[in-house]
Amino acid sequence: MVNLIWSVMIISAIIVSAINGNIGSVTQIIFDSAEKAVGIAFSLISIMTFWLGIMKIIERSGFINFVIFIVKPAAHWLFPGVPRNHKAMNAMLMNISANLLGMGNAATPFGIKAMDELQKLNPRPDTATDDMCTFLAINTASLTLIPTTIIAIRTATGAQNPTDIIGTTIVATFCSTLTAIFCDRLYRNYNRWKNRSSTL
Repeated sequence: MVNLIWSVMIISAIIVSAINGNIGSVTQIIFDSAEKAVGIAFSLISIMTFWLGIMKIIERSGFINFVIFIVKPAAHWLFPGVPRNHKAMNAMLMNISANLLGMGNAATPFGIKAMDELQKLNPRPDTATDDMCTFLAINTASLTLIPTTIIAIRTATGAQNPTDIIGTTIVATFCSTLTAIFCDRLYRNYNRWKNRSSTL
């Protein structure tokens, strides 16, 4: 879908340029934009290295364990079908905690591991469990306290205050996470009601 949207935007821009008689400037803009993209990509290396280093310090200092401790009670409520000390629960807690701290690169392996462990608890391997759907919804909404990647991109593109989005990011991701949890619980209860109705 994203590829389709970008394709439509690019084609529309070329058509509009042709209509306005500016088709000759399209080639120059393409090369200028490509050069700028390469520059941004290279400038991101140092910024991302710095932030990933900070996140690694947070991880190794044990602060992430504190975050896990805070998140654990909510996780037991969100995933009632997963045993408390199961590997799936530990992987999910690490994933959620890493996302909270903006450690997207560290969160991905934990997310894959969590899904693998959840599949082992799945009595119907061809159908996702409620806990799988809940985890996917929360992971997609991804409550974030430190939007590391966005800060890095804003810094690379010359933003004067690249960290001024932290507050709005927290509010936005908090709202998206609450919405994801609400919808997940709504559909979960609806499916249970539907299954009970079909058995009567």
